[in-house]
Amino acid sequence: MRERLDCALLTLAPDDWVAALSGPHLGGRLHLHALRRDRTAADALLGDPALTRGRYDAGLLYADEASLPAWRTALAARAGRLPAVLLVYAVGLRAQAVHDLIGLGVSDFVRPPFCPEELRARVESALGRLARVGLAEPGPDYGGAVRGGMLPAADGPTEADLCDTILDRSGEELEAYAVALAMQRATSRESFREAKSQVVARFERAYIRAALGRHGGNVTLAARMAQKHRRAFWALMRKHDIDPAPYRTDIEGAEPARAG
Repeated sequence: MRERLDCALLTLAPDDWVAALSGPHLGGRLHLHALRRDRTAADALLGDPALTRGRYDAGLLYADEASLPAWRTALAARAGRLPAVLLVYAVGLRAQAVHDLIGLGVSDFVRPPFCPEELRARVESALGRLARVGLAEPGPDYGGAVRGGMLPAADGPTEADLCDTILDRSGEELEAYAVALAMQRATSRESFREAKSQVVARFERAYIRAALGRHGGNVTLAARMAQKHRRAFWALMRKHDIDPAPYRTDIEGAEPARAG
């Protein structure tokens, strides 16, 4: 459990709601932040870089009958590119409207009056689901890295899970994977350096094994695909104790194992 959660406030309404909620709550265990106030369109708020690139643990959007159509349109337009955890502050909305927003990518909802304990609990629950479950369609957003099978369990994927998909992922999806895994590591007591080294090492091992598997254990072809010098590729293989022999196939041109 994290000691502090940071949540961005998104609203198309006047600033009163943001001003009333902004700041620390629960003795600093929950901090609510206003996004840049020059962003007044729903799509611009959802696409704010501070929100989409993981500056905040979650986003809380203010939705009432007046703003509901704009939020529906923006959520639909950004399908697969939403923040990992997005909750709706449902003001006077009927159950069907809330259900529609959840179907468009919202993680959960809260209703007024504002209760910081409830919000923190729901954000923690949503983050926990991201760490545990990966059953829906893949997407380039941070939550999509989990839902897309790159982070299918609380302890992260196995090397085999990553090798099956990593070469077919876009750069945006790989960034999402890295951020999602880093968010998991940030809940532990590991230092930044320890967490970073584990994320990088897991990526390197998965990429090297996937490249060798795709090229039948041919180190030259795998290194060429990775756009790395063959000696540098061998150095990474030695670093992670990866033997090309298990990847050997009967593909013509597959080279014998050697270390130079």
